[in-house]
Amino acid sequence: MKTPKIVILGAGYGGLITSRQLEKKLRNGEAEVTLINKHDYHYISTQLHKTGAGTASDERITLHIPDLLKTNKVQFKKGTIKDADFKNKQVILESGEKVEYDYLVICLGFEVDTFRIPGVEENAFKISSFRSTKAIYNHLLRQFAAYKEDHDPSRLTFAIAGAGFTGIEMVGELVEAIPELCKTYNIPLAETRIINIEASDTLLPGFDQEAIKFTTDYLKKHGVELMTSTKILECSPTSISLDNGAKLPSRTLIWSGGVRGNRLLENLAVPIKKGRIPVDSNLLVEGMENVFCIGDAAFFRKDETNCLPPTAQVAIQQAEVCGPNIIACLRGEPLKAFEYHHKGTVASIGNKVAVGKVFGLKISGLFAAFMKQVIEARYLFVLGGPSLILKQFFKTGKPHQKVAVSNHK
Repeated sequence: MKTPKIVILGAGYGGLITSRQLEKKLRNGEAEVTLINKHDYHYISTQLHKTGAGTASDERITLHIPDLLKTNKVQFKKGTIKDADFKNKQVILESGEKVEYDYLVICLGFEVDTFRIPGVEENAFKISSFRSTKAIYNHLLRQFAAYKEDHDPSRLTFAIAGAGFTGIEMVGELVEAIPELCKTYNIPLAETRIINIEASDTLLPGFDQEAIKFTTDYLKKHGVELMTSTKILECSPTSISLDNGAKLPSRTLIWSGGVRGNRLLENLAVPIKKGRIPVDSNLLVEGMENVFCIGDAAFFRKDETNCLPPTAQVAIQQAEVCGPNIIACLRGEPLKAFEYHHKGTVASIGNKVAVGKVFGLKISGLFAAFMKQVIEARYLFVLGGPSLILKQFFKTGKPHQKVAVSNHK
């Protein structure tokens, strides 16, 4: 009898946790599981702002995927997804290789949405992947080095588009990173600017007023210029045009204005709703058999018009149901309906301060920052137990070189 093949596309939060669920619950020889990802590392996406600011080492943010898997249960394949042939049950890689499946899990993550604002796609830096945020930090180093030569103020004007969860975390890291870079390059801190631009009338939309006030006061205290009710109209390599008529001289626009489903989804023969794949209560793609979709790629309805947000918390909870549901399909057992339980949200503002709500309790300051660490540790525990937590938290290497030679870009 042919051994069923399970193929998982993407090794983000959803893909890795689904793999772990299958490792734990599949019987030996019950199925062949293949996890496909374009890189052989998994990055902790909730920590990407630290890579962008250079406040954490690369090793703290990344995990080697093969080290996380039990190879007798799950095989890892490095490859980039090109297409899927649902009729013949095959995944096609860019290399031309075809991977057969009986059960497929699509968890391809998100892409940054620039809303077609002129110049943003070409000139702004995105918080979308480990590589994209490494590019941010290397760019910061180049701007500091170049400023020593030409004293162009636009080089030390750092703008962050979006004051939601991701944007505020990026601003918080820059508040800590910029003074250190000023010391390294012997540049007065007063010659730098950090500007947060937000289209809505408040920071942290969706957070309570206490958290918003705490964050606003903290950022202003540390010299951050907050521009709410302000839209970006255009971005060039050296300036940012705003809807209030101002033109900001800046060579650094870090974009956190929104996300959308992976564009690859639109090339697949699957239903699409608002850039994501509609799924039923069991996380199966609507109208398809044995094809699951979870995480940022999935459109899971929380009511008639809205879907769950593309967050790590949603992806992890869906994966914890998706894995057992695949096994239930294998064994001809009933599937479990997914129910999302929001456990709270904590936004860090640097390493020592955060705001949020956990299990209904409003928290801020140092205690909130500690809770953020607890949340990150829990994810590592699910992936690899206490040993992985210790391994990651004791990695203290430097992120990159601290001094760059200017190339005047």
